[in-house]
Amino acid sequence: MPAPAAEKHPWFRRLAPQNRQAALSCGYDIVTSHLDTPPLVTTLRRMSESEILQPSTVTSHLSASPTSSAPVPPRPARRATAKEMASKQRDISVSEFFTKNRHLLGFDNPSKALLTTIKEAVDNSLDACEEAGLLPEVLVSVEAITEERFRVTIEDNGPGIVKANIPKVFGKLLYGSKFHRLKQQRGQQGIGISAAAMYGQLTTGRPVQVLSRTEEGKLAHYYEIAIDTKSNAPVIRVDETRAWDRPHGTRVTIELAASHKKGRHSIDDYLRDTAIVNPHATIRYQSPDGDAIAYTRQSDELPPEAKEIKPHPYGVELGLLMRMLADTKARTVRAFFQEEFSRVSGKTADEICSMAGVSGGMRPREAAHQAEALHLAIPKVKIIAPPATSVVPIGEALIAKGLSAQWPGCELVVAATRPPDVYRGNPFRVEAGLAFGGGLPADEPIKLLRFANRVPLLYQQSACAITRAVITTGWRNYALQQPRGALPLAPMVLVVHIASAWVPFTSESKEAIAHYPEIIKEVRLALRDVGRKLSVHLSHRRRALEDEKKRAYITLYLPHIGIALREMLALSEKDEKKVTEKLVTMLERSRS
Repeated sequence: MPAPAAEKHPWFRRLAPQNRQAALSCGYDIVTSHLDTPPLVTTLRRMSESEILQPSTVTSHLSASPTSSAPVPPRPARRATAKEMASKQRDISVSEFFTKNRHLLGFDNPSKALLTTIKEAVDNSLDACEEAGLLPEVLVSVEAITEERFRVTIEDNGPGIVKANIPKVFGKLLYGSKFHRLKQQRGQQGIGISAAAMYGQLTTGRPVQVLSRTEEGKLAHYYEIAIDTKSNAPVIRVDETRAWDRPHGTRVTIELAASHKKGRHSIDDYLRDTAIVNPHATIRYQSPDGDAIAYTRQSDELPPEAKEIKPHPYGVELGLLMRMLADTKARTVRAFFQEEFSRVSGKTADEICSMAGVSGGMRPREAAHQAEALHLAIPKVKIIAPPATSVVPIGEALIAKGLSAQWPGCELVVAATRPPDVYRGNPFRVEAGLAFGGGLPADEPIKLLRFANRVPLLYQQSACAITRAVITTGWRNYALQQPRGALPLAPMVLVVHIASAWVPFTSESKEAIAHYPEIIKEVRLALRDVGRKLSVHLSHRRRALEDEKKRAYITLYLPHIGIALREMLALSEKDEKKVTEKLVTMLERSRS
């Protein structure tokens, strides 16, 4: 083999100059055919270390190792060093995370994205109006730009948003006023509306448009806002003032890639369900087809305002307790428990400290290293349940009125509200209502409507604690058919509402409630309350049908008995009629 060809081999380039000729004299083809054999590898390694070898030495090594010997696996090449890996590490903003994981927020597919966008905006409108003491007037408009692109506009008569906060509310994820407040409210995390704006920007490249006015006599503020996903910060494209015919309120417009459909999980269903549990609101809907639908309010009274409360000791976790001890302004551990938690009296605080072996007069920061002992002592002390003022139920009368408005003609509409209960230190209340009959399909599973803090839950029904409670309730005890492990079969709409200061959703999209035993138990008790009312109604109806059947027998056969008596006793027609009437009266009295 000529020298230029041999010099191209990597092993040849590693040899010391004085050994290259020795390798070439062995025959390039022979050497390269044995490159994977252990003897030759060792020899070439020695040659590369400047040891002078003779061609005969190389040849002897080659002959000592047959070409059929097992190959030695090459050492894996090092792909990256620690410094190289460290140079690639950086912060991940929450906007970047949800851009790649938008399904966690309910933007799984185009049709669901459209519904989620409307839901988040309507929830914000209702919350703002109620907090300001205004009866909500909400307008929802969906305009089809193309078959796959829509323009969604939600307008309300709320108090409006101050100018400085508009960019942050719509252009920054995890920004809001509700996360740190322990009270019943629709929103919780400060993600929803800004996530909808981000989805619209991601799919159409268009910024969210916001028009808001806080008081009459001033111009409205108009913004076009995009989101910088790398820094999770708003980017203001347009900032100007405009005239608006509303004295106060907010209008939000988002363009997004979506699809519109009717039927189950549609905008129509969502708005109808929202109207049921928000009878104090008027909601008007302009569909892409040009249809105008109005859900007028059934009550002119706002629901009572939910009161903000402090956390309950039973719901605090160790890490949170440690942080609270470090951040509190209280001077002693005893005062810390009284000031930072609800339902903790001086006596209760002393019991917790005594159980933990901590002095009540110790400074909270000094007691931080004993936080675990305090945390273990809390469950051992009996503490009153948190106040229920942070939770406001809809009420039996309004639930029944909402059901009657959407399903008129039902033969029975009932509701039940359970007393307050607690899970993980968070107060909650469960309500249930049902509408029976009225032309609903009798041979199909019941229609189950799930709600949390007056918001419909349209997806993940099978994963929800409400569904589990409904399925595990023995509906046969209430005269309904129920297949094993399924919803009962009946002409019935069933409503279940959970109101809580903190609803334990299974994900950020807020579509299902976690399976806490306390919640499932209360839902089942509420279902039993309405189930008993239904059972009584069905029992009365069954007896009425039996009475009607007997009355039909009387009407059918008594005239024949009168004829037979007339023939047997030679009665006149007048006497026959009197006898028949007396028999009817006697039978009616005996049945009653």
